[in-house]
Amino acid sequence: MSSPTIARAGGTAAPSPVRGPAPSRSRGARAVAVLAGAAVVLAVVVVASLALGVRAIDPAEVWQALVAPDPADADQAVVLQLRVPRTVVGLAAGLALGLAGTLIQGVTRNPIADPGLLGVNSGASLAVVLCISLLGIASPLGFVWFAFAGAAAAAAVVFAIGGAQPVRLALVGAALTALLTPLIALVLLRDTEAFTQYRFWAVGSLTGRDLSTVAALWPFLVAGVMLAVALAHRLNLLALGDDVAAALGQRVGVTRVTAGIAIVLLCGTAVALAGPIALVGLVVPHAARRLVGSDYRWITALAVLLGPIMLLAADVIGRLVVPNAELEAGVVAAFLGAPVLVAIARSRRVAGL
Repeated sequence: MSSPTIARAGGTAAPSPVRGPAPSRSRGARAVAVLAGAAVVLAVVVVASLALGVRAIDPAEVWQALVAPDPADADQAVVLQLRVPRTVVGLAAGLALGLAGTLIQGVTRNPIADPGLLGVNSGASLAVVLCISLLGIASPLGFVWFAFAGAAAAAAVVFAIGGAQPVRLALVGAALTALLTPLIALVLLRDTEAFTQYRFWAVGSLTGRDLSTVAALWPFLVAGVMLAVALAHRLNLLALGDDVAAALGQRVGVTRVTAGIAIVLLCGTAVALAGPIALVGLVVPHAARRLVGSDYRWITALAVLLGPIMLLAADVIGRLVVPNAELEAGVVAAFLGAPVLVAIARSRRVAGL
């Protein structure tokens, strides 16, 4: 087929210029812009977490507490002893939840998968209940290791039984949750003191934790983050299906086992730090897909920022919404996440996994 021509004056014809598509910003450039915007939002949320609360503190006093603290100043003591630790806990737990949700949805190819789907929350809850009831340990720093061990054990059992089958993983996780939940209720009904201590942890909160808790768990968080980042490109192949991924040279079983280890580390850390906070690990991957597309390398990078943004924002809102009181971050996160999930469910196009 000859190229299109344009008639010249005098009857001759000349080839018409071939015009390409209108220039537009590439998907990668857009993803970078979204990441930069998310980083700015995270910085704003961190500042708000340090500056806002039930007790009004001048921003200059907050800055002074960070750069040149005065131990005798009561306002600076609030910033350093209360707000800085809960901000750091929110950053760590939000990061872990966002990455864990991304990995779980990528490995299982299940759009409603989150840490609770694998029985992580129920495993950690049972361990904490037993720790409080049998050992009398009531402080978060005291039962943090029990929460981590319970979450890790539950996830390990689910992956050991569910194997590499996404549907089986979801079924085993649901079955484990159904098994452990009545056991938790049985212990709590028989021990009112355990119930009193447990209910503050189970609602999900950033309060009552200090930097020593983060210091004890940061190696597990770092290991989980490194594995999640290393697996990001492999999740793109898993999204095509196991047969296609295997045909392209990926060892699907090894990928799922490695992802399972990362999920155990991340979920265990998040639940041990902040309790079983719901919806953060479910909403963050969906929001990331809407913003940067279906490439898990960009989704993973954005989840690192969106997880802490959502959790810290929930904590800040919880401090301000009730006069002279606070709502736990887990309660506010549920209020923030539920409308997002409803919007996703009602949309005509649900992003593919």
